Amino acid sequence: MEKLNFDCETGNYHTFCPISCVSWLYQKIEDSFFLVIGTKTCGYFLQNALGVMIFAEPRYAMAELEEGDISAQLSDYDELKRLCVQIQKDRNPSFIVWIGTCTTEIIKMDLEGMAPQCEAEIGIPIVVARANGLDYAFTQGEDTVLAALAHRCPNTKVCEDEFPLPSLENYVHTVKRPVSATRGSRNEVETCLSEQREVSNSMGLIEQANRNSSETKLKSNSIKSLVLFGSLPSIVSSQLTLELERQGIPVSGWLPSQSYSDLPALGPDVLVCGVNPYLSRTATTLMRRRKCQFVGAPFPIGPDGTRAWITKICSVFGKEPQGLQEREDKIWEGCEDYLQLIRGKSVFFMGDNLLEISLARFLIRCGMQVYEIGIPYMDKRFQAAELNLLEQTCNEMNHPYPRIIEKPDNYNQIQRIRELEPDLVITGMALANPLQARGVQTKWSVEFTFAQIHGFSNVRDILELVTRPIRRKNDLSELGWEKLVY
Repeated sequence: MEKLNFDCETGNYHTFCPISCVSWLYQKIEDSFFLVIGTKTCGYFLQNALGVMIFAEPRYAMAELEEGDISAQLSDYDELKRLCVQIQKDRNPSFIVWIGTCTTEIIKMDLEGMAPQCEAEIGIPIVVARANGLDYAFTQGEDTVLAALAHRCPNTKVCEDEFPLPSLENYVHTVKRPVSATRGSRNEVETCLSEQREVSNSMGLIEQANRNSSETKLKSNSIKSLVLFGSLPSIVSSQLTLELERQGIPVSGWLPSQSYSDLPALGPDVLVCGVNPYLSRTATTLMRRRKCQFVGAPFPIGPDGTRAWITKICSVFGKEPQGLQEREDKIWEGCEDYLQLIRGKSVFFMGDNLLEISLARFLIRCGMQVYEIGIPYMDKRFQAAELNLLEQTCNEMNHPYPRIIEKPDNYNQIQRIRELEPDLVITGMALANPLQARGVQTKWSVEFTFAQIHGFSNVRDILELVTRPIRRKNDLSELGWEKLVY
């Protein structure tokens, strides 16, 4: 049987820096404060990418590294502690997140070693996340933050005795040493770098969990709760929670939660399921470190993906889904005005935010032809259910399997775009305007990151984004401006 065609090129990662995750996480976690530790370049990026807040001060700030910091002439710890004390005095957050950048990696700044001591002295939790440009895509910044937050979630009762969390006192004991020795030291604190190594070393862990969750149901009362992970707007997370509750499946919590005190309890009696395709590190942390059981499901993007997501969770809980097919059919009927615009049209994904597989699957279901799916990085184990749904969708729609290119080379992609002449190219902001100037209709992929695209209720929002360039081209054609050159 024919399978999906995977390929890998040697292109650069033309994406935002992962520290941009601050822009949506500080709004989602309402009692947080994000301190980005980097150079002036990081500050310029945040200032330009996130805009200037005039009437409402955002809950993030920059700790700019000077020459004295980089050359180890100054005390990193004293300065970071001073900033945290000031943040605590001015903003009084429930916890502070230290965001490490490329510079902190290069100079081997031991943030994980300094954080517990600072936490003990100022009396406020400090979470360390390495959201730097060494990741593949900007959305993976959220992945590192959620993986770090997973360690701070409380234990379930089943887990308290068997898998106790390390105490803060033990952390502090390991870092009682001169501050000048912190840089480059290696202590027993779990670092995000070790999380990255665990992701690469845990080959087959998620794949095995996918097999287990598809083959077994809840035969006893040992597994009682479901935790969903992935940052979504509160209204969207509430919609997905309600959809599951309609099927008789209660959701015990979300990671991240709106407040630090509401972080969900984790343990062997907890099922976890993701809602975004770029959270493989978080999934591995939840399984390996917190001993949770992973549900491998497609992602709830589009009515087809939402139905498959709910159906998979229902199957694990031993429940028969009710009314999902009728719900999906009704939504497709309500979107017929949009579908008429894109049915039969072609689309080309250049790769940017790791949502490409899910979006391509949805657009194939809408009747579009997908020539190529470029993606900066893909964990085939974490997206196994989504890839299976993509194959199933192609077979049902009589659509040829699209070519999937990991780490695409943009020069080669542009040559293929010239040859294929797609009706729409979904790409990063850096390449959108040059392509638009050459008569190629484009759409910024970053817009799908910030839009509400999950669940049954937000399908028209996705279609609004997809059809906007096509509607604009039609309007210009009616005016006699077939080609608009910028």
